[in-house]
Amino acid sequence: MWKSCSSQPIITDMSISPCYRKNGLPSNMRASATISVCWLVVVVSLMVLITVGCDSSSENSLSGMSSHPASTTQPIEAISPLGATKGKNAAMSDDQGRLPRIVAFGDSLTAGFGVAPHQAYPFLLQARLQDAGYQYTVVNAGVSGETTAGGVRRVDWILKSQPSVVILELGANDGLRGQDLQEMASNLRHIVERFQAAKVRILFVGMKIPPNYGQDYTMQFSETYPQIAKELDVPLMPFFLEGVAAETELTQGDGIHPNAKGYKLIVENLLPFITPLLDCASPRCQ
Repeated sequence: MWKSCSSQPIITDMSISPCYRKNGLPSNMRASATISVCWLVVVVSLMVLITVGCDSSSENSLSGMSSHPASTTQPIEAISPLGATKGKNAAMSDDQGRLPRIVAFGDSLTAGFGVAPHQAYPFLLQARLQDAGYQYTVVNAGVSGETTAGGVRRVDWILKSQPSVVILELGANDGLRGQDLQEMASNLRHIVERFQAAKVRILFVGMKIPPNYGQDYTMQFSETYPQIAKELDVPLMPFFLEGVAAETELTQGDGIHPNAKGYKLIVENLLPFITPLLDCASPRCQ
C-alpha cells in the first residue's frame, strides 16, 4: 500500500506523486514544513509536465494522418503495426488504411509525453493486439495539456477518422487545475454520448489525482468516472496508471508520466478491457 508523506494516510490509492512510495513511511518526527515542501514539488511538477501545451485542442486535425509525433499539438498520427514499415514514422500501407481504427483519445498520458512515439501506449497496443490476432490500426490522438473542454471541441475531428473504437482518457488536467467537477462530468458525458450516437464503441478510462486539493475534491473526482460509466453503460478501466503511478522504475521524474517500461505495463493492464470491444477472426481470440 502506498503511504503519504505525513503520519496520517491520505487516500493512498489515489497517490500519484513522488511523496507516495511503497518503501516505508517517513518518520513521525518529520516537520510539517517538509511535508508542505513535498506537496509543493508535486503540484508544481504535475502542473508543468501534465498541462504542457495547455488547452490547444481545437486546432488539431485528423486529415492526412501526419507523421508528426502526437506528443505535440500537431495532427495526430496513425501508428503503423510493428514490423509493417521500415521506420516508425513511415506512411501506412494501403492494407493498414483499410483496417478498422482504434483512436486513443486523451492528454499527455496518451500522447506519450517524454518518450519516443514508438514507446507510447498506442503504438505498443497495436503491436500487442496484432500478436493476439486482432487487425486494427491504433491512432494516437493524445494532446499534451488537453482538458475535457478541449476534448469536446475535438470530437468532430475524431469522428472524421471513422473510428470503430475510442479509448477515452481525459480529466487529469481538469482535476490538477482544480476545475469544477460538475463541468468536467458534463463534458465527459457529452463526449461519450457523441460517440455512442455515432455507434462508436468506447472504453472509458478513469483517473485519480493527488489529495492536495482536499479529500472531498479528490474523492468526488475519482467517483466521477464510475458514475458516468454506469449512467451511460460504457465499460470502464478504473485507473489508467494502476501499478505505474509513483513507481520510480516505471515513471519519469514527476512520478506520474510513464516511461517506456511503464507504458508496457499500461498496455498489459489495458488489454482485458479493450479486447471484449474488438472483433477478431483469429482462433487465438476465441
